[in-house]
Formats: sequence, structure tokens, C-alpha cells
Amino acid sequence: MDGFTRDGLRFDVRDAGPAAGPAAVLLHGFPQDGSAYDAVSPLLTEAGVRVLVPDQRGYSPGARPQGRRAYAVPELVDDVVALLDTAGLDEVHVVGHDWGGAVAWAVAARRPRRVASLTVLGTPHPAAMRAGLLRGQARRSWYVGAFQVPGLPERALLAHDGARLRDALVRSGLAPHRAAQYAARMSEPGALTAALAWYRALGVPRTGSTGRVRVPTTYVSARRDPFFAPASVEATAHHVDAPFTRIDLDADHWLPEHRPADVAAAVLGQVRA
Repeated sequence: MDGFTRDGLRFDVRDAGPAAGPAAVLLHGFPQDGSAYDAVSPLLTEAGVRVLVPDQRGYSPGARPQGRRAYAVPELVDDVVALLDTAGLDEVHVVGHDWGGAVAWAVAARRPRRVASLTVLGTPHPAAMRAGLLRGQARRSWYVGAFQVPGLPERALLAHDGARLRDALVRSGLAPHRAAQYAARMSEPGALTAALAWYRALGVPRTGSTGRVRVPTTYVSARRDPFFAPASVEATAHHVDAPFTRIDLDADHWLPEHRPADVAAAVLGQVRA
């Protein structure tokens, strides 16, 4: 399959590997797209895993609804479920990085029967992040508040052909060619506003919180990740009521792009369990 639809929105999907094998869904973060996993996917398909990598809501050109409510976590979870339904998959191994990690936690908590295992790259459990706000997480998440101002972040980040966005990504550790690629995608009409709507939707009321996770979980943390406080990382295990494995890497934030072999090994550890 090369895509799926939900509520009139069209999502692009990379689909590779044997149709009959175990399946994994890989969820990207901000400001990536499915290409973030281009070096991970072949390692999984060579091991017999079917790999589905969607460009998520706001990142697929055909799935950029207006308004922050359209990007609340329940909508993002239902997008993943719609992908599984379209692909005819009862359950999958769910993998997520950055914002994709937050979605992965939510899918596992809200739809556990659809999740064979969970592998999260970098992103602490949302409840652990909230608990860590006064222990260093608020300082690391300062940009979330800045992103709430309508229009201003878009103008600032995309000025001079996206120079500020590119520079910020490189300063966070991302390889320059990747930073240029993602900045170019965010320069598409409406793309950055849609991507920032994920952050703006954090304030949407009555959308619920991510509860405890009861599926086998691997959490891959990165010691040099500037976005997640150690307190949030350490507290994550307390929100999983299932077999839990922590893999701690001396790595930066961009695990799918820079540490694909480690990511694939973590996922395969769950697939083969």
C-alpha cells in the first residue's frame, strides 16, 4: 500500500517487506517525515518484518486539516488505527521517535490489543515528562511555549529559506543534509503550521491523558538528547506495567537517522521475543 484515507484525509505510507511476516509501524517526529527511517527499514525487512512508515497528520500533503483540535492525541492515535485497519493488521509492533514516540505511548495505552510490542526512541512517557517539569524538563521544553504564538514561529523559522529552522536542527545534532531536507519539507504551503499544531493541541481540553502501558516495552534513551531531562527519562519505567527494557545510548536526539542499527536491534528484540 502507498497510502490510506481517514475522514477525507490522505496519508502517504512507505510499505516494505514480506506481507505475511510480523509487522511494525514506525512513527516519525518533528519536523521529520517517514524518510527518517530510511536506514532502519531495510534492516527490519531483511529480518522478515513488514514495515509501514506513514507520513503523519500534518506531514502528508493530503492530511493537513486546519485548527489545533484536529491534531489532538486522540486523532493521532486513530490515524494509526486506521492505518492498521487499511493494511488488514490485527496487531503490530509500534515504534515511535520524538512526537512519534508520544503517539506510540498513547496507542499502546489506549489500544493495547492492537500493539504486539512498543519501542520508543528518546521520548519519555508523557506522564513522566509532566512529573519532570520541575526537575529540568520545563527548561528543556521551553520552545513548546514559544510555539503557541500564532504565526510568529512560522515566520521566524522559515525566514531566509528556512535558515533558522535548519540551524536549530543542526545545533540539536542533526546532520546538515537532513536538516536541509526537513526544512525544505516544512517550507511547503501549510506544512509548518500543521506540524506546530501538534504542540498547540496540547492545550485542547478534554482529550484525555496517556495512561499506563501494559504491553512489552523497550525504551531507547539517548544521553546527549537536549530535549528530554534525565528525571523524565528515569521515571518512564514507572508507567509501564509489563516487561520493560531500557537501552541507554551515548547518542544525540536523532536516533533513527544516526543510530539505525541500534534502533533496528531494539525493534527486533521485541519482534523475536
